[in-house]
Amino acid sequence: MPSQIHLQPASVPLGVYTNYCVPQQTTLVLKEKVWSLSGDTFRIVDQNGQEVVQCRGQAFSLSDRKEFADTQGRPLFSLRTKLLSLHKSFYAESPSGQILFEVKGKFSIGSSKMIATFTNTANKAPVELLIKGDWFDRSATISMNNVPVAQISRSYFNMREIFASQQSYFVTVAPNVDLVLIAAICVCLDEKENEKK
Repeated sequence: MPSQIHLQPASVPLGVYTNYCVPQQTTLVLKEKVWSLSGDTFRIVDQNGQEVVQCRGQAFSLSDRKEFADTQGRPLFSLRTKLLSLHKSFYAESPSGQILFEVKGKFSIGSSKMIATFTNTANKAPVELLIKGDWFDRSATISMNNVPVAQISRSYFNMREIFASQQSYFVTVAPNVDLVLIAAICVCLDEKENEKK
């Protein structure tokens, strides 16, 4: 696992699902499932191996849909690719059809750059998160107003990942930040990088 970093807690719960904002810094492990019949499916657990959220890809979906559900399988949202956008972009739609958040790709030379926007559930404030990384170094930082709220790093390739196209990500999330939102942003970044291959 990557070396431990220490992130400052958010002053108010930050995210869409406040019940996924925990008081301690948490490291998520996102592992792409090999040879999943349903497209890109991820196993998402915390540093103790406890499942945090489910992410199942939908095969043959026009918008590369991924279904996020809680650990009991109850739907949280569908993550979809926004069609006809200049840079690869995504939106999360609740089961009732409400747009919960958007993640938009931005032009950036030599690095990956995306912006996530949503209305913060705790205080109804509009939030913009900057996702910027150097995928050659296998890392990215998610920040709000230049303050990091999460750090993403990819595990180094092993032979199984090379042959099976499986990726693993370690995502360190600041206290009081929505774990599901950060996991979804990481999946968006993975999708954006996959189109470059």
